[in-house]
Amino acid sequence: MNDNDKSITGFAMISHAVVHTYELSIPILMVIWLTEFGVSTAVLGTVVAVGYGLFGVGALPAGVLVDRFGSRELVLACLAGMGASFLLLSAAQGIVTITIALCLWGVAASIYHPAGLSLISTGVEQRGTGFAYHGMAGNFGIAFGPLLTAILLLFFDWRLVTALLVIPAGIAIAYALTASFDERAAVQAETDGGDVDGDAEGQMTLSRFVADSRALFTLGFTVAIAVVMMNGLFYRGTLTFLPDVLSDFMPDVAEQLQLFDPDSPMAEEFNPASYLYAGLLMVGMAGQYVGGKLTDRIPTETGLAVIFASLTVVAVLFVPAAQAGLATLLLVSALLGFLLFSLQPMYQATIAEYSPPGERGLSYGYTYLGVFGIGAAGAAIAGFLLSIGSVWQTFVILAVFPAAGAVLAIALSRTGDRRS
Repeated sequence: MNDNDKSITGFAMISHAVVHTYELSIPILMVIWLTEFGVSTAVLGTVVAVGYGLFGVGALPAGVLVDRFGSRELVLACLAGMGASFLLLSAAQGIVTITIALCLWGVAASIYHPAGLSLISTGVEQRGTGFAYHGMAGNFGIAFGPLLTAILLLFFDWRLVTALLVIPAGIAIAYALTASFDERAAVQAETDGGDVDGDAEGQMTLSRFVADSRALFTLGFTVAIAVVMMNGLFYRGTLTFLPDVLSDFMPDVAEQLQLFDPDSPMAEEFNPASYLYAGLLMVGMAGQYVGGKLTDRIPTETGLAVIFASLTVVAVLFVPAAQAGLATLLLVSALLGFLLFSLQPMYQATIAEYSPPGERGLSYGYTYLGVFGIGAAGAAIAGFLLSIGSVWQTFVILAVFPAAGAVLAIALSRTGDRRS
């Protein structure tokens, strides 16, 4: 990588990690909010679903803004908005303030993926390497966010913790303000896409957007987006309340481990479920690696079908395995994390196969709308199911999503509609 590549990649890595640090710290905080404000899982799940939904819904308009204003400024706005949202959370006195803060976070966070991915694609000459490091940083944030939040909660009140979580955004902004790079360096000499500014100008019109969308949504791409949606619904449905669910299966673990004096304040704050949750997400990093390697070796539709089918089995068996003992709880949690995150490189590669290269940005805009936007409904669904039924019933019903994903993946392999 040259200096410009390194500068852009470093900026994107830090920003990507911060986005997911915030995203996955929210479920840890939800465990406290349920008790602090006396709200039901259905109400809190709906509130979080709205914030997560805006994370996805905002991806399409954010992509349009990127074409007009550039990536760097929008990523800075994203970081500032997320930091402000967590500062507002630290002052929350009820569910209304939490709702406003999470909505602000969702709108701000929605900017990142179209802006960050566009920045790498137009500014980094070694794009493959840039995307690789970018993905690794996102995975780090996914695991680091809940772990950092859980550790801070051992020592500080949750309000102070949310205020301290503003610091990562501040660090990323400080780096961006000192970094120097050309975000168009990789496309200045390209001829395959024509005039860059001219294309961007065309993409700003509503008629161009509608025409490109119509051309994009072939049968194969439509089924691929449906597959992505099943992943998003199951992802949000399982992870949003998982820290709270895990705490029900391991109430005596803290005493068994004897990490703290039973009468110390740290013993009262220690929640082993939060650390198991963070560990599950770390295992997911291995799933990302394996899933990415498999995309080069097997048809992605086959990989999706097998992983979705495996997730269906894990979802149905999760509660019985968790109730059988700590060893089986650790095993089934590791399997859940590994399989859940191995899906991501699979569906990203699949979208590339079913969309033309010239409309790849728009195709990933719809992808993030499906994963983070429509998929956010999974949080509300899980919250509602937990409020009216048992944890086992909730997991069994949520297993419908990966089961449907497996069926859709098989159907996708038979459309014969690959475009690249």
